[in-house]
Amino acid sequence: MILLTEGESMSRLFDLDWQLLADSSLMIIAIFFLFLILSYFLFNPARKMLNSRKEKIQNELDTAKTSLENAQSLKQEYETKLKEIDKEAEGILSEARKRALANENAIVAEAKEEAARILDRARVEAELEKQKMSDDVKREIIVIASLMAGKIVSASVDTAMQNQLIDETLKEMGDKTWLN
Repeated sequence: MILLTEGESMSRLFDLDWQLLADSSLMIIAIFFLFLILSYFLFNPARKMLNSRKEKIQNELDTAKTSLENAQSLKQEYETKLKEIDKEAEGILSEARKRALANENAIVAEAKEEAARILDRARVEAELEKQKMSDDVKREIIVIASLMAGKIVSASVDTAMQNQLIDETLKEMGDKTWLN
């Protein structure tokens, strides 16, 4: 602790003199100009950089938002197209099934017609065979009748008698023998 003697007086509390005030004023002015210069060369570029970065980020967010909207619209469009493709595929399959069924029916009908033609041909051939057999039977009857007639002739029977015997034989055999 400093003790003051009686002769010393306390003239200034903080030792403020004009020189200190002038130095302080110049220092305040220098700091103010330094602040202005720093503001111009440092703070303004920093603000510009921050503003440009803010704008860039905002632009990127806007771009991302529009890209997202475009992607959602494309997704919706593709889903719609997929549904249409599914419907179209189902229609094509349905049409193919109808055509296959129609082809199946046509093939079955054609097979039935072919079977009917084959049966008709078989009936005609059977009729022809029956007619041929009937003709063969008639020929054999005629041959047998001729043989009988030859035997009768050899027994001295005249032609009138021969014809009568042939007619009788034919009558005995009847129409049923000829038709079978």
